[in-house]
Amino acid sequence: MPALPEDWQEAGFGLYVHWPFCQAKCPYCDFNSHVAGSIDHHRWTGAYRREIARLRELTGPRVLSSIFFGGGTPSMMQAETVQAVIEAAHEAWDLANDCEISLEANPTSAEAARFHEYAAAGVNRVSVGVQALNDNDLRRLGRMHDATEALNAVETARDIFPRVSFDLIYARQDQTLSAWKDELETALDLEPDHLSLYQLTIEPQTAFGSLARAGKLHGLPDEDLAADMYDLTQELCDKAGLPCYEISNHAPEGQQSIHNLIYWRYGDYAGIGPGAHGRLTLSGQRHATEACRNPGAWLEAVEGGHTPEVSVQPIPPVDQAREYLMMGLRLSEGVSLSRMDKLSRNSLRSEKLDMFQGMGLLMQVDDRLQATPRGRIVLNAVLRELMED
Repeated sequence: MPALPEDWQEAGFGLYVHWPFCQAKCPYCDFNSHVAGSIDHHRWTGAYRREIARLRELTGPRVLSSIFFGGGTPSMMQAETVQAVIEAAHEAWDLANDCEISLEANPTSAEAARFHEYAAAGVNRVSVGVQALNDNDLRRLGRMHDATEALNAVETARDIFPRVSFDLIYARQDQTLSAWKDELETALDLEPDHLSLYQLTIEPQTAFGSLARAGKLHGLPDEDLAADMYDLTQELCDKAGLPCYEISNHAPEGQQSIHNLIYWRYGDYAGIGPGAHGRLTLSGQRHATEACRNPGAWLEAVEGGHTPEVSVQPIPPVDQAREYLMMGLRLSEGVSLSRMDKLSRNSLRSEKLDMFQGMGLLMQVDDRLQATPRGRIVLNAVLRELMED
């Protein structure tokens, strides 16, 4: 049985725009990003506009709740390209009155200087990739800014955009609990609208992954210290009025990322750009889409009038329910059990739910299944058990 045609409306519809270029590849990053000597911005602008028009033909009229420019480093985009994409999206779909238009930005002085241009183009929320407030650790992470530039970029953004978020990575090499406490308190003193606080993860297809396999990535915290850092993060953010609404994201009520909530609440989103993923409900059936990763091949396909996706697959009902569970349990609000049942009946085994509730890792509040604070720490293991046949 396909998904109900209106199911995606439970969470809304967003547009993700992938900009694949960076000035340098960070050693921890496994995103589809590439260093390029020169970029033909005019060609990329035209290709993005074509893709939006093609997707509009597939989806028909909808209300667009968010546009997110991710990457890569979208703050390398020309403001004219950003504006053209926003205008094309507005031509294709109706924009919600509170449509969130976000752009990821690096805090180097050169990129922060373009903030006024992005705001004039229509961006109303910026996410600044600070990552650390320690110059030595920034160098270790391969970042091209220093801590002073990062703080200045956040302050500049706050003067220009109505909503500002920034990212920090913790559980870094040789980082102590007290050092993370000092760093996070400095971040919270800025009174941010939104914080994304990620534990450093060593992905296999990265420079850090290669170093780890060779036994050359030293000083990473053990599981107990990493857990202590997570607990401290929750404590300090709660005290500052930025509770955890998703495992790695903190915000006061009303400042949560609309675009990311579309993902976690299992809405529909169109993905354009090299390697972009999407979830689109077409004729009552939800599909998973994935574009080719190579920037040159993607650009040539679009310009040649070809579909740049390498995969457009219908998602069986049971997999839809699993995806909704996997994404939704990351949220403090959890998932709707009645919606799970509509997507796929008998998708959860009651004995496993009872087991995890008995262990204090899950709880049910009316129609909603939620991970407890303890459960969020081990959520991946809980999900593996829940999704086993």
